[in-house]
Amino acid sequence: MVQVDLEIPSSFNPFAEAKDSGSTWGKDYVHIRIQQRNGKKSLTTVQGLKEEYNSEKILKSLKKEFCCNGNLVADEKLGGKIIQLQGDQRKNVSNFLIKAGITKKEQIKIHGF
Repeated sequence: MVQVDLEIPSSFNPFAEAKDSGSTWGKDYVHIRIQQRNGKKSLTTVQGLKEEYNSEKILKSLKKEFCCNGNLVADEKLGGKIIQLQGDQRKNVSNFLIKAGITKKEQIKIHGF
C-alpha cells in the first residue's frame, strides 16, 4: 500500500482580512443584494448609503428610472435605511449610483447568485 502525504488546507475565512484591519466593517461600501422570494420573484436591496443623501429621493428616482416598485425600510441593527426594489435591478442600481455621483465604482459590492 502506498502512503501519500497530503496537506489538507484549513478552512478559508473571507472576512478575516476585514476584521484584522481594525476598520469599521462594511461602513465604506454600498452593498447591493438580491433576495429570492417565491418562484421567479426577487427583491433587490441597497444598503450602506451615506446618511447625508436623502434616501427617499433616491428611491423615487430609482422607481421612476427602472419602472418598478420599491420601499424604504429602517434597520435598527445597522442603524441605517435600506432601499428595496422589485426584481433583479443590481446592475441598473450600480450604474445609476455611479452615474449620479453618489458612490464610486470601487465602493460598490454586488452580492447574489
